[in-house]
Amino acid sequence: MAAVETCGGGGGGGGTGTAGSVSATASKSNVTSFQRKGPRAGGADSGGSRLVSIAGTRPSVRNGQLLVSTGLPALDQLLGGGLAVGTVLLIEEDRYNTYSPLLFKYFLAEGIISGHTLLVASAKEDPAHILQELPAPLLDNSEKEFDEDVCSHTKPESDMKMKIAWRYQLLPRMEAGPVTSSRFGHYYDASKKIPQELIMSSKWHGFFLPEKISTLKEESCSLNEGYTKLLQFIQNIIYEEGFDGSNPQKKQKNILRIGIQNLGSPLWGDDICCTENCDNSHSLTKFLYVLRGLLRTSLSACIITMPTHLIQNKAIIDRITNLSDTVVGLESFIGSEKVTNPLFKDYHGLIHMRQIPRLNNLICDVSDVKDLAFKLKKKLFSIERLHLPPDLSDTVSRSSKQELAGSTTLLGPGCGMMAGGKKHLDF
Repeated sequence: MAAVETCGGGGGGGGTGTAGSVSATASKSNVTSFQRKGPRAGGADSGGSRLVSIAGTRPSVRNGQLLVSTGLPALDQLLGGGLAVGTVLLIEEDRYNTYSPLLFKYFLAEGIISGHTLLVASAKEDPAHILQELPAPLLDNSEKEFDEDVCSHTKPESDMKMKIAWRYQLLPRMEAGPVTSSRFGHYYDASKKIPQELIMSSKWHGFFLPEKISTLKEESCSLNEGYTKLLQFIQNIIYEEGFDGSNPQKKQKNILRIGIQNLGSPLWGDDICCTENCDNSHSLTKFLYVLRGLLRTSLSACIITMPTHLIQNKAIIDRITNLSDTVVGLESFIGSEKVTNPLFKDYHGLIHMRQIPRLNNLICDVSDVKDLAFKLKKKLFSIERLHLPPDLSDTVSRSSKQELAGSTTLLGPGCGMMAGGKKHLDF
């Protein structure tokens, strides 16, 4: 009788079946009589699926957490499949704030394509202007418009082995171009803007700090007025529009994507970037603590860009890192000595994976790739492994070789003597 209860199918004319009849029917069709229970084809699903299907999301294969795409598939791969719902992604801005706004815009553009609700907060730029500058999505039929350097992943694997050193062949490959069958995460053209029709059809909320408060005043509590207004604004959107996970939603479930730009800068009324011993040091950490509590009980994901290179107190940076779930640092080569370094001639900066969250397990998902670099191509922002050149002698100019050779003739007879020329040898 266990077979009858498991199958749950219709029997004879009277609706009563026996184990023998079920086994006989299964033997005729060469199908086992033990089958998994599922929703009936003709009726409604009484039990319902345990995992809610939301557009633009997928469950993690490691811990079952619901994931959303960051808008950059290579970054999703580094984070273990995507950004977990209910977590905070902190992006440490580069010094000239050139490349961090791109990741911020990719996250928002992915929300528009997936049909998610956006919440954009900034103290520097109007959120409506930020949405106008979002990159345009790349459709499956626009793959031919890419340059050869963007579509290099389509080359045969045999050709790649001839050009890549043997020590890099065993490393896992990273996604670097558009995939036609990908339904989670999209690729975007940095040279074009998102169509106006997509922005008009999407639902978004903007928080522009100069419009919320006229002047920033020093508060007696540990949370300044700008952070207080932003927390109240986020809380109202979560509870009023049904993103709160504790209260079941009556309508179709959706994801709230929260983007906060330049948090902690002096434009927010915070002085952590001005002096080492600031009086308002606990304002930012308390804001992150309360924000994470709101995200944990809601269907929302947050991305924050912060100028951590301006914070002089290292203890505050450690607190911010501990209060964030995922931390990604961008190091640009602009204005540094690495611009002229032949090791980094093919890249525009480095990416540092500071922290990866521990979700429903004891250990975090650590990526196998440690040395990561990024470069901005004509249309695509790509993340690649930092491959060393085969021979540095080919990258050194002939004049520099002659100067190094001439400095050796000026060495003294003793081992401890310094070179007398302008160029010295480094041992």
